[in-house]
Amino acid sequence: MRENKILIVEDDRGVAEGIKFYLEKEGYRVVMAGSLGGGRVLYRQEKPDAVLLDLNLPDGDGMSFCREIRKNSQVPILMVTARDMETDEVMGLETGADDYLTKPFSLTVLRTRLRKLLERQQKGGVENHILKSGEIFLDESRTSVRKGAESLNLSMTEYRLLRLFLKNPNQVLLKEQILAVIWDSESNFVDENTLAVNIRRLRKKIESDPSNPMYLKTIHGMGYLWEDLKNA
Repeated sequence: MRENKILIVEDDRGVAEGIKFYLEKEGYRVVMAGSLGGGRVLYRQEKPDAVLLDLNLPDGDGMSFCREIRKNSQVPILMVTARDMETDEVMGLETGADDYLTKPFSLTVLRTRLRKLLERQQKGGVENHILKSGEIFLDESRTSVRKGAESLNLSMTEYRLLRLFLKNPNQVLLKEQILAVIWDSESNFVDENTLAVNIRRLRKKIESDPSNPMYLKTIHGMGYLWEDLKNA
């Protein structure tokens, strides 16, 4: 199996070098860029398996790069930033990031989150099966989703959430259950805010009226329920 290639887009050379050294010891291949422009070039040239993306870059905001990537790719994106406001985390996740890590952080936690993102990406399309509910079609063989004739561009986290709901229709999934399945045994590294943001992002893509969802219902104080609309 080939080594996973990681693109680090970080303007603090010391931080970038430290992460690079640590990840290479763990068996990853790492390429680095210190600017938004450099990150764009390396992303096109290197086709990385995951991106570690800083938000504060000398020539722009990392969120704009995240949006660009999400237009045509589900590559895992882990935002690594000194911005520690909850609104910044929400904005980062809303633009398409799969996870968000605030500086200073533990390299062990960074490695664990990165490993989980890569595992989820690699497991995403193993099964050859189509799941359907109403206008929503999920093709596990292609890791693709469409609503009617419209192809939907989901992040890997959104895709796995949708697949979990489609495989468990008409039953309440507790928040703790969802965290355990989507983020595996390391769910202690994420919180309910991350889940809520990803649910909100998913609703925007699958629901005609996200504020009044037809499929993905909130069960207050418990979790979420997917209402199966087979005859829609």
